[in-house]
Amino acid sequence: MGAVGRVLLDESLLCGEDVGEGDTCHLLPGAAMLLRRLQYSKLRGICFEEGAQLAKVNFLLRVAAMHSFESVCRTPNFLDNISDDPSLTMGSSVYAASKNDMSLYHKLWSNGWKIILTGEIFYYTFYEKKILPLISIDLVESENLLFIEKLEELLITLCRFKKMVISNVQDIIVGYVMKPSPFIAIFLLFHCREMQVVDAVLHKATDEIIRIDLSNSDFPKGITYSKGMEDLERYMKDNPQCCIIDPLNNVCPLLDRFRIQQILHGLDDVDGQTKRRIRAPKFLKVDDFHDPELMDRILESNLSFPCIVKPQTACGVAYAHNMALVFKGDDFENLHVPLPAIVQEYVDHGSTIYKVYVLGEKVFYAVKKSMPNANILLSNSEKNACAPILFDSLKSLPIEKEELPSKRESVAHTYSLDIDLINNAADWLRRYLDLTIFGFDVVIQEGSGDHVIVDVNYLPSFKEVPNNDAIPAFWDAIKNSYMTRKLKSTSPSHFVVS
Repeated sequence: MGAVGRVLLDESLLCGEDVGEGDTCHLLPGAAMLLRRLQYSKLRGICFEEGAQLAKVNFLLRVAAMHSFESVCRTPNFLDNISDDPSLTMGSSVYAASKNDMSLYHKLWSNGWKIILTGEIFYYTFYEKKILPLISIDLVESENLLFIEKLEELLITLCRFKKMVISNVQDIIVGYVMKPSPFIAIFLLFHCREMQVVDAVLHKATDEIIRIDLSNSDFPKGITYSKGMEDLERYMKDNPQCCIIDPLNNVCPLLDRFRIQQILHGLDDVDGQTKRRIRAPKFLKVDDFHDPELMDRILESNLSFPCIVKPQTACGVAYAHNMALVFKGDDFENLHVPLPAIVQEYVDHGSTIYKVYVLGEKVFYAVKKSMPNANILLSNSEKNACAPILFDSLKSLPIEKEELPSKRESVAHTYSLDIDLINNAADWLRRYLDLTIFGFDVVIQEGSGDHVIVDVNYLPSFKEVPNNDAIPAFWDAIKNSYMTRKLKSTSPSHFVVS
């Protein structure tokens, strides 16, 4: 992190004691998330006072071990006992606490440490100018002392230290607006003094959608986002000097499967080293499953059964992944797939799908097991009176695992993945969509060898890509996009990463 090479967290930030529970302890609010976020930073350490209760010490030692933190007992000479690190320089260590211990802080300052004090007792004294009796010394915020109101602000405050000490155009600070889980609302620090530290904001707006109206003629105004995302949107409009990765309007085409299909038809001009091609699946947009001309329209679109039916809304709402495999025209009667829908070609692909990940100019892929060929699907459907197969694409394949073809059958491909073709398609999509981070799914059609892109999504998980490859590529993609757009901007204070 440049100016910060070590962070020691005082016990006062982390540990609370349970009254009447036999001297047991618990983590204070915000502490667990902070520990997880610092776990892989190589900055971490937990410090506890000499003579602390044994229950507290044992609790903190367990917490430290669980999160790979260094444990430091604060003896009179504890600074001398902290292991030396040749990468650390004077002023590169930070001590964070939430208690008033001026003798400790003066000792740390004399050894070149920086101090972060958190809690209302400090924050309101210095930012709201309310003099509290527990503060008896005139402290002034500086490059060696900062105050924060909440523990959640600690990481951004470390970045503030960095900006005070280091001025390097190659270093950028990226904030992010994402849920730690689908069930937790995003936490935003929309205080100007915090947001001004951030050069760019990374988001996953597709997880923050409340409602989508694709029929709105002024789309994407038909999208309703969560309050947190709307706050971010307003902030970015008022503060254009802060980049957003990626602009919401650039992400919007990936919310609409009809628009995705239209875009993918532009792949016809993308070539590889072989005679094979990469293409979109054949498709038809349907507004009414009871349309008397539906079968004629399906034939005109060169679709044949079985075919897959997907909601036009691609993500952001619960029903976006409710799909069906249909085997005959009658299957559309009472079909429980939300309308409007996309009827899409089902491609025989030997149960193998290639998950392609694009990080700037870097492209990765992983091989995953997928749905079986049409003959197996038909056989499975016949066991159920040839009824359509309904499924949620996020949860499971449309048939049981034991009915999938064996490994020997599923790898019996005539064709292998054309890496050059995939790279060319990734480059074409990156430039067309003007996105930094996205993914797409490819299947190889048996017989023709066509590479068919069956899905495109924004900011995938990259869980199949090793961290040693994904993390450097991730940061390079963000930094390169940031720097490129900054240089191209006609106004030095207004640029947007894409």
